[in-house]
Amino acid sequence: MPLDLEAEYNNRARVPEHPAIMSGWARDAAAYRAAQAHDADVAYGSLRREKYDFFPAGADAPIVLFIHGGYWQALDKSFFSHIAKGPNTLGIAVAVMSYDLCPEVTLARIVDQVRACALALWRQTGRRVTACGHSAGGHLTAMLLATNWKALDPAAPADLVSAGLAISGLFDLPPLVPTSVNLKLGLDEAEAKRLSPAFMHPNAGTRLIAAVGGDESGEYLRQSRLIAENWTPLGCATRDHPLAGENHFTVIASLAEANGELTGMLSDLVRPGP
Repeated sequence: MPLDLEAEYNNRARVPEHPAIMSGWARDAAAYRAAQAHDADVAYGSLRREKYDFFPAGADAPIVLFIHGGYWQALDKSFFSHIAKGPNTLGIAVAVMSYDLCPEVTLARIVDQVRACALALWRQTGRRVTACGHSAGGHLTAMLLATNWKALDPAAPADLVSAGLAISGLFDLPPLVPTSVNLKLGLDEAEAKRLSPAFMHPNAGTRLIAAVGGDESGEYLRQSRLIAENWTPLGCATRDHPLAGENHFTVIASLAEANGELTGMLSDLVRPGP
């Protein structure tokens, strides 16, 4: 029986309570912005959405760039400020970014924007960046680990982004082409393959944790297994890590806690590799 790709990738249908969860994100994010000193709307480009909010954690603190999800066609940074809470408590600074959305721009353009944001953070702070993203942001996290930074800026370190936490990420995009997700993305098979990090070569010495909710669809579980299988032989220390009992929307909750499982993973990744 053929796999029902529409059902596999329709996360909102799989989790009927998603509106309440997403409303909670917006509420908790606004509360954290109100309570925590931060730099709002720092520009990394000239467009309206090319901005990030920076939640510091002391001089020379390691920096995490958080990249939101929404299938590259929804949401923005205002929903996710609270995910900085757990890392901030552990002395990790967090930049929460926005980017333009499909179909107003292409997915390739979004990849360029996320790379531009990482470069801006390095230029503005002098510090390298650890990437962290949810869903579409997990895809963009992996793309940063396969970026030729010297080609974008000869002065940039080759290891500008050497570690990432991709949560419920999408690494193999051709299965999305026949689904309703692609109505706004407009990908054909060739472009979907070209923008699939699972089929790219990660930079030397990189590390990636592909976390995924244990209650997510079989396709999401397969996506995380696939990038671990493909990237480990290429020199990226990659592992997939299912989180028992979590769905596509609840899976990111532990980032808001200092002792959260995902926060612990980030804390390990911000330390230099062996």
